[in-house]
Amino acid sequence: MPREEETAIRDERYDPQRVETKWSVHWQQDPALYAAEPNSTKPKYYVLEMLPYPSGALHMGHVRNYSIGDALARYMWMNGYNVLHPMGWDSFGLPAENAAISNNTPPREWTLRNIANMKAQMKRLGFGYDWSREVTTCFPDYYRWNQWFFLKMYERGLAYRKKSMVNWCPKCCTVLANEQVVDANCWRHEDTPVEQRELEQWFLRITQYAEELLRDLEKLDAWPEKVRTMQRNWIGRSEGALVDFDLGGTVGPAGSKITVFTTRVDTIYGATSVQLAPQHPIVADMIAKNPDLRAKVDQLIAEQRKAKEVGDIGEIEKHGVFTGRYAKNPYNQEALPVWVANYILMDYGTGAIMSVPAHDERDYEFAKKYKLPVRVVVLPAGGGDDADETVMDPPLPFVAEDGLVVNSGPFSGLRSSEALKTMAEYAEKNGFGKATVTFRLKDWGISRQRYWGTPIPMLYCEKDGIVPVPEKDLPVLLPDNVDITLTGGSPLSRVPDFVNATCPKCGGPARRETDTMDTFVDSSWYFYRYTDAHNDRTPFDSATAAYWFGDRGIDQYIGGVEHAILHLIYSRFWTKVMRDLGLVKNNEPVERMFTQGMVIKDGAKMSKSLGNVVSPDEMVARYGADAARLYSLFAAPPDRDLDWQDSGIEGIQRFLGRVYRFIMRNARPDSAEWRQPVPKHLSPQARQIQRKLHQTIKRVTDDFKGRWHFNTCIAAIMELVNELYAAEDGATRAPSAAIPVPLLAEVQRDLILLLAPFAPYLAHELWETLGERGNLLRAPWPKCNPDLAKEEELEIPVQVNGKLRGLVVVPAGADEAFVKERALADPKVKAAIAGKQIMKVIFVPGKLLNIVVR
Repeated sequence: MPREEETAIRDERYDPQRVETKWSVHWQQDPALYAAEPNSTKPKYYVLEMLPYPSGALHMGHVRNYSIGDALARYMWMNGYNVLHPMGWDSFGLPAENAAISNNTPPREWTLRNIANMKAQMKRLGFGYDWSREVTTCFPDYYRWNQWFFLKMYERGLAYRKKSMVNWCPKCCTVLANEQVVDANCWRHEDTPVEQRELEQWFLRITQYAEELLRDLEKLDAWPEKVRTMQRNWIGRSEGALVDFDLGGTVGPAGSKITVFTTRVDTIYGATSVQLAPQHPIVADMIAKNPDLRAKVDQLIAEQRKAKEVGDIGEIEKHGVFTGRYAKNPYNQEALPVWVANYILMDYGTGAIMSVPAHDERDYEFAKKYKLPVRVVVLPAGGGDDADETVMDPPLPFVAEDGLVVNSGPFSGLRSSEALKTMAEYAEKNGFGKATVTFRLKDWGISRQRYWGTPIPMLYCEKDGIVPVPEKDLPVLLPDNVDITLTGGSPLSRVPDFVNATCPKCGGPARRETDTMDTFVDSSWYFYRYTDAHNDRTPFDSATAAYWFGDRGIDQYIGGVEHAILHLIYSRFWTKVMRDLGLVKNNEPVERMFTQGMVIKDGAKMSKSLGNVVSPDEMVARYGADAARLYSLFAAPPDRDLDWQDSGIEGIQRFLGRVYRFIMRNARPDSAEWRQPVPKHLSPQARQIQRKLHQTIKRVTDDFKGRWHFNTCIAAIMELVNELYAAEDGATRAPSAAIPVPLLAEVQRDLILLLAPFAPYLAHELWETLGERGNLLRAPWPKCNPDLAKEEELEIPVQVNGKLRGLVVVPAGADEAFVKERALADPKVKAAIAGKQIMKVIFVPGKLLNIVVR
């Protein structure tokens, strides 16, 4: 090639579209490129990002999430691991059904079209997924196993049906689990208050695993503490006692007694009222024939809902209404007025409390407002037991957990810690209560009165009652071409061919269950299916799953903190059930969890309604996929929110162009020196480049092993490129300072290897430019040589009485005496200490020298 033509090609402008199109085609022609290796002797690594809902298009939040996982997968491939990095689609759910209603498009058609579009986007962005393991949860080969799991849970008593008050979203026209109610509103419709309805529903008995779910959080030390805290709070374990207060006659179907849960039974002699949550079943009985009371309770419910919307219901202004009824305290036979109060929650304990104003802040506030008695029954440890009931010392409310019980009949004189046990035993012995542990966590209601979900595999027979569908008849197929409306209950109830069935027990007519499963069922176990995605005999092969999950679960899981309760707690429950079924050996699904920050623009989370969404397609078309990926990692630490700036991605594209041009100008793979060993004796300029290279390798490697502050390690790569440009410019002025070709070759190869996890398109193009023929994805990750990374000289700040006075250059590793000698010879330091006495010298090796004088 003529020299002029070669120079013209190597000086050409970086064209990401040309480079990325070339490699995109190349990668798609190699289906095994990202495939996990069967029967490999390499160490395994399972890295996974949460599967998306196929809404139609990726947004930059997706790109950020997937760029983190893809960078990690590529790093692990290059470090010799057998990597599993799959992708799939959480494809059942309300958006598809709502779109079908709005656009008159069948949910399946809408969903599959969106999947095709998003999959094409992912491939164009260069994400390294093993598509041979793709999972689509709305396909029968997947949801068949949802039904199989349901039957297994039914056999073990973990799936059951009961009538209960449920959360109802009037927009979704379906039931919501407690976890799907956010600040009293629907999790999908943040402006829609959730209603309470009584329906027959299917539940999964997650509460049977509540203690284990809570206990095992302590083992998840590689999870973000905020996620573990959110789960602890949601599970909400409380030790206390259940105590029955007699209502003195049947109120209604709910019964003739109020069962309260209290963590402080030692204060029960101080109870001056009983308070019920507005949603309590006994309240429903009381207001059934009392319109005035109903109106007042409805107002309390409205106040409670508004407080939840604002935030902490504990801050609500306390309001209540007296029901006109009294309940008897079983310890002292006192008749206590029964109130309904807006600060009592149905999802805590039993939804009923004994109000002890002297020893509870909220009860005290309520009692003062409504002039209820305040009775002291616990004094600070060391107080007497003969205090008058109206004593106001200590200051009230006195809420210390341990004190001296007073004014409490035969229990007076006990310490609170002793009274808690003794008084609970007394209740159990006398048949009106017992010690217990309660959880805020409630059983998972999975029934949904919608079409686009997994059919629940149960039948109703007039002769045999509830009958499970035999396993051999799975899957119960979701019918096509269903008329979907938001009225008249489940759409499936209007499909005779689906509803009408034969009872497998008696052979007579039966009716199918027409509710479908909550879509969180789909995402509770999908990562196990990835390990054996085409198994038609079992959900997955246990031995195969055991290889990928090991003893502790997925090596690295990545997703948003918004899934800390819903998805993650359900998947932990599902794993424990599968363990008890003998399918898996691990107790937890995920060993390491990482929650990335949101992508925001103009000060708000990207949203179509706000008009601030940045399309990945637009970014790829303008700047290239590498720039979009690299910017999403560079602009902020991955666990922090990223404030999107178009000027930022433009700067990233310029940086990639600089890398491209440097390699194009300096790649000399045909040179005889190209693959020669790096000389031991280098010029100061060359030695500095070598040192910077090994320091950069260390920083990037440490970041992958540690906190994933990819922004700082990408910045380190940028610094290396800046030094390469400076060295190149220096060599034009002083040819003797030129970097030797063997070192130049090593620097370029390692630079490309360091960029490969973040900008794979450009890295592959430049790898080929360097004459490398091996697969970059499997090329060994560069190793830092600590000796070569060491600085030969250091610049040490010198302070006098803590104020910077000078800088001295010393050999790396210089001791205190040497640094002090240099510092005292520095003119600025000498001037600062002139005429003063040195009291002491503080030396931090390699960092600082501080001279204290007076």
